[in-house]
Amino acid sequence: MDSRQAGPIQFIPGENRGKYPNSHSIFVESAGILIDAGARRESLKELKATETITAVWLSHWHEDHTAHLDLFNDVPVYISQVDAPPLTDIETILDYYGVEQEFRQHWRHFLKEQLKIQPRTPDSYLQPGQVMDLGATSVEILSTPGHTPGHLAFFFKEAGVVFMGDYDLGKFGPWYGDTDSSIEQTIASVESLRSLPASVWITSHETGFFEKNPGDLWDAYLGVIQKREDKLLAFLEKPRTLQEIVQASFVYFKPREPRAFFEYGERAHMEKHLQRLQKKGIAACADNLYYLCS
Repeated sequence: MDSRQAGPIQFIPGENRGKYPNSHSIFVESAGILIDAGARRESLKELKATETITAVWLSHWHEDHTAHLDLFNDVPVYISQVDAPPLTDIETILDYYGVEQEFRQHWRHFLKEQLKIQPRTPDSYLQPGQVMDLGATSVEILSTPGHTPGHLAFFFKEAGVVFMGDYDLGKFGPWYGDTDSSIEQTIASVESLRSLPASVWITSHETGFFEKNPGDLWDAYLGVIQKREDKLLAFLEKPRTLQEIVQASFVYFKPREPRAFFEYGERAHMEKHLQRLQKKGIAACADNLYYLCS
C-alpha cells in the first residue's frame, strides 16, 4: 500500500494494510500536523526528517494509533479531553478496555514490550465543533463517539476530505468493546460521517483511502452489528451463561488464541449487546443465565 495525496492531505499507510496493531496516519502539509502515529515507523521517521511537524493530533487513545508517539517526544500532542486519561498510564488503558484481572499481565506485556507504548501527557485538548484555519484548508473537528467516548473525526472542508479514524468500513465491522463504548453512538457517528459532503474518505485501517463514496460499504459495516445481535438472539432460545455466549464466538467466528485478546473481545462486545437487549426488554438475566423475555 502506497502513500496517497488529496490536496494538502497526505495519506501515510500502516504496515499490513493498517491491520491492528497497525494503523494509517495522515499529514496536513500546509500546517505540519500529523494525525495519529500508527503508520509505518520508517515512514514516520522519514516524515519527521523531511517535514516540520508542528503537532500530533490523535483521533482517540487506542494503542495502534499511539504506537510511534515516541518519535515525537519534542512535538506537542493533542487529543479530546474525554480520551486523554488512558494516554497517560498503562493501567488506565486496561481499565478503559475493561480487561479482567486474569488477562491484565498479558496486556501489560503486549503494550509495554511488544508495542513499546509509552505514557504521554497531552499538551492540550482538541475541541469538538471547533473549525480551524490550516492554511490550504480548514478543518472541522467532529465528535464521533461510540468507538471510544472521545473519538474524533476531521473534515477538511476545502479539500473535501474526511478522516474517519476507526470507523474504517472494514469487513470485521465496528469495535465497541471498551468499557464506555456504545453501540448506539457508533451507529449515529457512522451515519453522521456518511452524510458529509466529502469527495475523499480516509480511514485508519485496511482500504484506508476512498476516492469515491464507499456506497454499500456503509450499510455492510453497520450491518455487522445486527448480524452479531441476530446470532445472539437465536442462541438465547434457551438460557445461556455469559461464558457460553462468549464461547459461541459471534464476533471472531471461532475460539482463538491468545485468549487474553480474543476472549476478551468476544466478552466485551457480547456484554454490550446483552445490555442493549435488556434495556429494550428483549432479554433478561437471572441466576447468571441470560434468556429471552416472553
